[in-house]
Amino acid sequence: MKERDYMRMAIELAKQGCGYVNPNPMVGAVIVKEGRIIGKGYHGSYGGLHAEREALANCTESPEGATIYVTLEPCCHYGKTPPCTEALIEHKIAKVVIGSPDPNPKVNGKGAAILREHGIEVVQDFLREECDQINFVFFHYIQTGIPYVVMKYAMTMDGKIATYSGKSKWITGETAREQVHRDRHRYQAIMAGIGTVLADNPMLTCRIPEGRNPVRIICDTNLRTPVDSNVVVTAREVPTWIATCCVDREKYLPYEEWGCKILKVSALENQVDLVHLMKILGEKKIDSVLLEGGGTLNWTALNSGIVKKVQTYIAPKLFGGALAKSPVRGYGVENPSEAFRLINSTIQRVGEDYLIESEVDYHVHGNC
Repeated sequence: MKERDYMRMAIELAKQGCGYVNPNPMVGAVIVKEGRIIGKGYHGSYGGLHAEREALANCTESPEGATIYVTLEPCCHYGKTPPCTEALIEHKIAKVVIGSPDPNPKVNGKGAAILREHGIEVVQDFLREECDQINFVFFHYIQTGIPYVVMKYAMTMDGKIATYSGKSKWITGETAREQVHRDRHRYQAIMAGIGTVLADNPMLTCRIPEGRNPVRIICDTNLRTPVDSNVVVTAREVPTWIATCCVDREKYLPYEEWGCKILKVSALENQVDLVHLMKILGEKKIDSVLLEGGGTLNWTALNSGIVKKVQTYIAPKLFGGALAKSPVRGYGVENPSEAFRLINSTIQRVGEDYLIESEVDYHVHGNC
């Protein structure tokens, strides 16, 4: 095997922590001695052993003099676990090959420097682009303190998210819907608006085997969520947070009795201030949000600048209808030059449907 094979093995190991380690990064490690793999590990749960320590614990022989391939710069500070740099030094690792640098201010080059100070050879930025791809959420959150927001919607080829009568089940096929549930597992929270709750009474849970349910966040300016709705009556099983501008604390009581958490958020143009909400969520260690709202909430989220990525599932169907809803509503932009620009787009076939993923480039938005 070649060096890049070892790192790619570490990347695949890291992905096994997807959905379980938030708000920590996904990290994998492979230890090689004289051409033999003697240890492998990955960060499997928040608060659990880091990948390097897991790999060392799994070694089949002494790792003294070995090389470790790790997808992210080893930590050098005390958190829920001791520094990984200490473990590498104690076990007399000879060489550390690092994929991504860690932008965490507590690390940020210090981990590599400490290893070098102890006579360990360090190679940095090895297959960095591939390693970076698995931790775009962590990199955004650790540098900004606010969640990475993915706006997801499914529409027909004529741009409709429901028929003129409001029916939307199902626009896409089973394969696409299963992928959405994998994303519900991957991202730490899911957000919808009161309109979606009133229209669909959704569960907003992850329905894949051994999947993790996201924290459910309902944007409800005036606290109109029905107390008998699915998201409320199951709040003790699945965390449910209601973001509201309502100041009448007596109205909170029925929701709190069911186990909901009420987030008091500032108002902006008579709606929940989404920028303020993201700050609150970041402080509560929510690193990512999958936005599954209707057209009104989608517009507000885009216009507030919180959306980082857009996922558009497109079904090869046509609904038609002047009154059928579109994925982004609001008042829209006046001129084409003011459009929200999407960049770095990719397209893939998902069963009978298509998925286009794009990043939002606010730098060229006409209102910015």
